[in-house]
Amino acid sequence: MILVIQAHPYPDRSRANRALGRAIHDLDGLEIRSLYDLYPDFSIDVGAEQRALERATTVVWQHPIYWYTAPALLKLWFEKVLTPGWAYGPGGTALVGKRCLWVATAGGDESSYREGGMHGQPFEAFVPVIRQTAAFCGMRWLEPLVVDGAHRIDEAELSGLGERYRERLRELVAEEGRGEGGGDA
Repeated sequence: MILVIQAHPYPDRSRANRALGRAIHDLDGLEIRSLYDLYPDFSIDVGAEQRALERATTVVWQHPIYWYTAPALLKLWFEKVLTPGWAYGPGGTALVGKRCLWVATAGGDESSYREGGMHGQPFEAFVPVIRQTAAFCGMRWLEPLVVDGAHRIDEAELSGLGERYRERLRELVAEEGRGEGGGDA
């Protein structure tokens, strides 16, 4: 099973995240958990989240880039759900070997993510926090899907990115069916 953790505080204002969500919502072998819908008060049900993670062989973290990282509720989710003795540290093997796919949307285009650009560094400079979170839990990092210029891309390109996302998840589901998913779920 592929678990998609969606974390957008304003999904109704996000063309890109809405399009990505629409592209995958009906795929078999997928569970989607929209954190801002489930926990508008930020009171995370840690047990429910850990059980969902235990069922998964692949975990997708889908969110916009907010201040160069994940939105607040996803950061809290990392802190509350990925606990010592469960996700990392002595006895913390619940996520070891599970695949992790990062799907991020960024308002800035590629030109804003470079030296001299608005953000002053390439987008890759902001990847290590999320990648290391997965690595710290023993997860296998997959090549991320990043949507640049999410505010400005046209509908055709957005549709194409949604189809690319859908196809990527279909491939992962197929791999799981062939026993290539990894993990112990």
